[in-house]
Amino acid sequence: MARIIQWATGSMGRTALRRVLDDPRHDLAGVYVYSDGKAGQDAGSLARRPDTGIVATNSIDAICALDADVVLHTPRITLPYSALVDDVVRLLESGKNVVSTAGFHWPAAHGADYARTLQDAGVRGGATLAGVGVNPGVIVERIALAATGMCHELDSLSIFEMVDASQMDSADFVFGLMGFNSDPEKRDIRTGPLAELYGTLFSEVLYFAASELGTEIAEIIPDHRLTLAPEDLAVKAGPIARGNVAATEWRWRAVTRAGPELLLSILWTADPSMHGDRPSGHWLIEIAGRPSIRMTLDITESDATKPASRALTDAVVAVAMRAVPDVIAAPPGLFAYHPPAAWKPS
Repeated sequence: MARIIQWATGSMGRTALRRVLDDPRHDLAGVYVYSDGKAGQDAGSLARRPDTGIVATNSIDAICALDADVVLHTPRITLPYSALVDDVVRLLESGKNVVSTAGFHWPAAHGADYARTLQDAGVRGGATLAGVGVNPGVIVERIALAATGMCHELDSLSIFEMVDASQMDSADFVFGLMGFNSDPEKRDIRTGPLAELYGTLFSEVLYFAASELGTEIAEIIPDHRLTLAPEDLAVKAGPIARGNVAATEWRWRAVTRAGPELLLSILWTADPSMHGDRPSGHWLIEIAGRPSIRMTLDITESDATKPASRALTDAVVAVAMRAVPDVIAAPPGLFAYHPPAAWKPS
């Protein structure tokens, strides 16, 4: 049985909290919340479950003082990307393993000093840090890289993601962190803080992939693209004015020293019909080589009465829960899930 602390109770955190409470193999040790309004509430009421006797706190000192094996760290990523590092360092130094859905997939992508801060904190506390999720976390790291193991020669690996944001209800997320409804005449988000945030986050995917392919990144070239609303649009989070941003494609091409190129395209859209050239489904994986491979992957909600976004939340939380015993068993420091057999240069 693992004693688990749930960190943050947004939509992802509440789902994770329910999984912990519903699984007899786990024991809830504590809950961290950011808002004063949630502090002092019973964990059960936050998760729509019976009272547990575990009261949520917004004191990191109180969380660090708890006896627990692992923290399920599910905050929303924020500006700047490094804003979460200090909290994670404190958790690691207090002896708690951390499974995070908010980055930390390949810290070495940001330089030796950044990675060493986290590695050393884990070693001091005898604890392990792992970043998990679906993308980043599974699509490239576990699925696409494993598929390259079928190639005798590898020229390129391209991953295209499309997420329909029309039913997302958080205005802060859709209009803030996704950049929707921004006026391109006033602000070009392709070169601002959002571009830096996502470039930092998704560079970890590219560095991870290059390492698994037995090579290194020589250069990452951004090529971000915007789609403007052809007319006034209404999404669940609010209105998008004609001519304002209705879709963002965060796109990077990585050149590796061994030759194969990596392309990662993340398209978030208010209306998938605006992108007729993109295949349906969440992801398209294209591998050019000998042989060439093409795969599509979709994660869908089986209950028509539930929001479509629940499916991806469930998938991310499932990956995090599955990681718990592996992270607890891993040596102190940084831990990354590896594909079973990625392509290697001859």
